[in-house]
Amino acid sequence: MEKPWLKFYDKGVPATIKYPDKPLHWALEEAARKYPDNTATIFMGAKLTYRELNDLANRFAAALADLGVKKGDRVSIHLPNCPQFVIAYYGTLKAGAVVVPTNPLYVEREIEHQLNDSGAETIVTLTKFYPVVRRVKERTKLKNIIVTNIKEYFPSLLKLLFTLFKEKKEGHRPPIPKEPGTYFFQDLMAKYPPTPPEVEVGPEDLALLQYTGGTTGVPKGAMLTHKNMLANAIQVRHWLVDAREGEEVFLSVLPFFHVYGMTVSMNMPIYIGAAMVLLPQFKVKEVLEAINKYKPTLFPGVATMYVAINTYPEVSKYDISSIRACIAGAMPLPYEVWTKFEEITGGKLVEGYGLTEASPVTHCNPIYGLRKPCIGLPFPDTEAKIVDLETGEKELPIGEIGELAVRGPQVMKGYWNMPEETKMVLKPDGWLLTGDIAKMDEDGYFYIVDRKKDMILSGGYNIYPREIEEVLYAHPKVKEVAAVGVPDEYKGEVPKVFIVLKEGETATEEEIIAYCKENLAKYKIPKYVEFRKELPKTMVGKILRRVLAEEEKKKMAKAG
Repeated sequence: MEKPWLKFYDKGVPATIKYPDKPLHWALEEAARKYPDNTATIFMGAKLTYRELNDLANRFAAALADLGVKKGDRVSIHLPNCPQFVIAYYGTLKAGAVVVPTNPLYVEREIEHQLNDSGAETIVTLTKFYPVVRRVKERTKLKNIIVTNIKEYFPSLLKLLFTLFKEKKEGHRPPIPKEPGTYFFQDLMAKYPPTPPEVEVGPEDLALLQYTGGTTGVPKGAMLTHKNMLANAIQVRHWLVDAREGEEVFLSVLPFFHVYGMTVSMNMPIYIGAAMVLLPQFKVKEVLEAINKYKPTLFPGVATMYVAINTYPEVSKYDISSIRACIAGAMPLPYEVWTKFEEITGGKLVEGYGLTEASPVTHCNPIYGLRKPCIGLPFPDTEAKIVDLETGEKELPIGEIGELAVRGPQVMKGYWNMPEETKMVLKPDGWLLTGDIAKMDEDGYFYIVDRKKDMILSGGYNIYPREIEEVLYAHPKVKEVAAVGVPDEYKGEVPKVFIVLKEGETATEEEIIAYCKENLAKYKIPKYVEFRKELPKTMVGKILRRVLAEEEKKKMAKAG
């Protein structure tokens, strides 16, 4: 197919890449071989080198093998960003098993569903989450619960202070009975040698069951292979054309249990032997302190993170000029956000795009070349086209709106135990239908118009929430915004916006609607405005329009 986008690649970004015929954990072994004494992780001030990290992953793999975990078995990793996540992840892969990342914020019902759907028999969890995991054990196939305390890889003094003042108060020390099938992470690390079991793992073997679609219905396990995950990490590395092997420092605050954080904040840094500053959650003051102290050069994130930094009243007190490049994904990146962030840091912030089913990154704006207010260009070895919304078969001409389809080495094998759902999105020739409505311009830049499922149908018009949001992000008082369709007797649906104002600002519904009247066609103007202190978000920071839409439906049902 024609690829008009290639001529807009940054100098040095290849059109095609030769990928090693290796499993994903080869990247860690290579980093340990090339940069044994380089810092791999920085957590609460304590560091692990690549040699240490690889040894610990080998010990974990040996432990899993001894606990009966065989090739292809699923292991749930139910942890926030911490060294134990990285060790358990790579140790699981070295044992030939399949990682099932599990959101630490999941409630009992969600954990139970994921464990049962994946058939995981082993879980690695925090002491804090042990009670909930123990409760679901009887209703799942769980045989092994491996428990770790968040403090295990703290520096000594901090560990002591945590034990004395925080551990019990914050629920990190629940009673954990010594019963068959329950193990302590540190005991396993001490017991087993750094010799992984001899298991043959190939590029086409499954590395990951990454659950997706919880926002649109029953979560589905995307089957991602070693090749998918390694290829995507390598594609990201080539896009960051001036990334220096063995020298970069990543701010790794995107959650690793989410495939975006896993690829761009863990696997890709490991592939180039970079240091990772691990933060378990995004708290703007802690992030600014970490940047000030550790001088990270690369900071992948989502728009809400950059908004929080841009609007933080004391941002000027911190030196954040070490940031050289950031890729923002998971949600739109408004123009005002990236220009302001670049002004503050002096670095580059560009919008990219991906989806769980593609490991996840497929598109990005050039870091140094021509940027447009869109998701950018397809990655090396990635094909993209716009197809008709009805059949998904017919390719549409430049500028026409349809569904985005992608194909490349990062595209999943299919959904776990869901052949019908797989057939709906994955074509026999490898094209993946993304569910996103988009268009392509003559230069090969792609624009997401909206989610197919989020489109508001109002009086015969298609309204894309993203367009309303982009307009309101340019309003000087608006910090965050979400637009959703709410039921309307006459038009079927009408737009409603939920707004979080910047600190110290006040605004009225009339003021917001007047602003929209100046900037939007009549039929797109929100009928309702609601001001909120915060908006519902995923762990990654993506605003959940679905939750707001559900709330509105319930409200109207009650009123009706």
